[in-house]
Amino acid sequence: MSDALGPGPKSRVRRLPAKANYDRDTIFAIIDEAPLCHVAGIVNGAAVVIPTLHAREGHTLYLHGSPSNAVMKAIVERGEACVSVTLYDGLRLARSGFESSIAYRSVVLFGAVSLVRDDAEKARVLDMFVDAVLPGRAGEVRAMSDAEVRLTMVVAVRIDEASAKMSSGPTDDPDEDLDLPVWSGTVPARILFGTPIPDVNGAMADGTVPVPASVKRLLDSQ
Repeated sequence: MSDALGPGPKSRVRRLPAKANYDRDTIFAIIDEAPLCHVAGIVNGAAVVIPTLHAREGHTLYLHGSPSNAVMKAIVERGEACVSVTLYDGLRLARSGFESSIAYRSVVLFGAVSLVRDDAEKARVLDMFVDAVLPGRAGEVRAMSDAEVRLTMVVAVRIDEASAKMSSGPTDDPDEDLDLPVWSGTVPARILFGTPIPDVNGAMADGTVPVPASVKRLLDSQ
């Protein structure tokens, strides 16, 4: 199997192609690190984009939502989807506004869509979603009920072609700007998780339920 997922007729990067990357492992790493994705569909003749959670397994990207979700229904009906993810890595501040930009890693992918119908497979994938948000969490929470599984639509998107686009490092100031007395450089950014705030209802009311291992690992990893 090729290590490249593009360029293809849909995924070829035409604007600033030097920033493009079609390597499968690079693309998968960005998808896996992104906390959410955006899915596009045609609803009542108009383009609609929604944010949602995702989980990847091999060349399959899983999405989930309510069976009444218009965008999910639209991509299932059409049989194909376009999904994008973006990681915001900071600011790239040049000596001019024109050359200033952000540091980012992004992916746009295209693929055939199918509905996951088997309840056992849906339950497995939904646990994967829980662990995609917080690794190890699925083993700490109540198992999903049969009713919850039935009330959730799970969509599989086969990653047929994709492209990554990345911007990082020093700014691209033209030579004539280099001697200007204007600060230029990069300002890194990252998601930072704060102190956990416990619920105070039910069994949590007396404060005896400890912070779970999944949350501790998350905080220790920062």
